[in-house]
Amino acid sequence: QVQLVESGGGLVQAGGSLRLSCAASRRTFSRYYMGWFRQAPGKEREFVAAISWGGGSTYYADSVKGRFTISRDNAKNTVYLQMNSLKPEDTAVYYCAADTNYSGSYSQDYGYDYWGQGTQVTVSS
Repeated sequence: QVQLVESGGGLVQAGGSLRLSCAASRRTFSRYYMGWFRQAPGKEREFVAAISWGGGSTYYADSVKGRFTISRDNAKNTVYLQMNSLKPEDTAVYYCAADTNYSGSYSQDYGYDYWGQGTQVTVSS
């Protein structure tokens, strides 16, 4: 069992920045691919970013590439999402997720088996 707890969401003006954090409960955290997804009201959950075990590989949705950065600190069992140049369309509940089964499907929500509770990000225009 892996527990994931997100933090760092909030209200920010367009063009601003936020950093989300996701703390994992297991010391085997360093063995997992980690991902961030988001879900806006009335829309399906969508992939945002993912990072490999050691952080050497990162992946981004086209909509956030160049603005968001995913990183991890395995010593702290934590993954981060730095969000810059935020836009109103980034408004959503953001979820972190852990792939403990090496699914290889880092951009698909079915590739992850543990999820956090989500944190709200609201970007005002």
